[in-house]
Amino acid sequence: MSSLRGHNLCSRNGTFRLPLNSLPKSYQRRNVKWRSPEAAIISNFHLPMRSFEVKNRTSVEDIKKLRLITAIKTPYLPDGRFDLEAYDALMHMQIVNGVEGVLVGGTTGEGQLMSWDEHIMLIGHTVNCFGGSIKVIGNTGSNSTREAIHATEQGFAVGMHAALHINPYYGKTSLQGLISHFETILSMGPTIVYNVPSRTGQDIPPRVIHTLAENANMAGVKECMGNDRIKDYTDEGLVIWSGNDDQCHDARWMCGATGVISVVSNLVPGLIHELMFEGNNSSLNSKLMPLISWLFREPNPIGLNTALAQLGVVRPVFRLPYVPLSRERRVEFVNIVNALGRGNFVGKKDVQVMDDDDFILVCRY
Repeated sequence: MSSLRGHNLCSRNGTFRLPLNSLPKSYQRRNVKWRSPEAAIISNFHLPMRSFEVKNRTSVEDIKKLRLITAIKTPYLPDGRFDLEAYDALMHMQIVNGVEGVLVGGTTGEGQLMSWDEHIMLIGHTVNCFGGSIKVIGNTGSNSTREAIHATEQGFAVGMHAALHINPYYGKTSLQGLISHFETILSMGPTIVYNVPSRTGQDIPPRVIHTLAENANMAGVKECMGNDRIKDYTDEGLVIWSGNDDQCHDARWMCGATGVISVVSNLVPGLIHELMFEGNNSSLNSKLMPLISWLFREPNPIGLNTALAQLGVVRPVFRLPYVPLSRERRVEFVNIVNALGRGNFVGKKDVQVMDDDDFILVCRY
């Protein structure tokens, strides 16, 4: 490669070309009049792989109207593969209780533990079975712009209605890098930007959000930086969903949020629907606080996975590195269910404490 130093190997449109003097003379003579095909010299060859057919799309305005979106749990079979029967049952419970959208493969759904094949398959399955009854939002974000583009193209191709995108985590970038990352993805379809600095290590500041809001595909923001930030955004006409279950009531009724992208609605979708749709209800909000506090005492989705297993809605299977809550915490959950009323929770089986040996931990899946 030393002989190539000092040469520009890329043309302005990004195509790879060797310097002419590096080619054999016989090749230069034979090909002096050759011209590339028209398709090869289109100035922007990194066009998004997208379709504008109606069956593959919903409007940005439809996404902006959603008030209750559940970050849906992904259940597993004993060998760690997806338990689609349990997943479908959980989806039906969301739909009959008035949930308007589901986020597939988010942190709650353990998208971080999925291969992209699993991820896109689950999005496609959800659209295929439930897309006519509920909006399907695929978490196709990544800290790699290349992977985010690839997953988002595939997600929209299998019919998801919108994408959720987080800012690049761990290998953090500059503010201009954030804008460039999101703008590349926004070209593909309706998009919700997710700001959760506790997981990414980097806040998406208002300056970036205001720049992105000029894009027609920007549906809104799932915001976890608190209700003061939400109020500032909604006062300026931005669509915001609270990303914090403990703050979502006040965000909705006091700070102008459109609604919530909720973890708790996996367990009590009817009560969260009431909280988002039926006006200011501080009494119900207060009743839900012990459940919400219990659920997030350990990092999400540990509490949710444990609770759904105790309710008999999913098998007690955990993909590592997640492990169930301790027996002491499981006893607390039984008491919380009894206090709120078993009928408010998903499933029909009696809530159980369960033994430690009942849980299955899988490290290969």
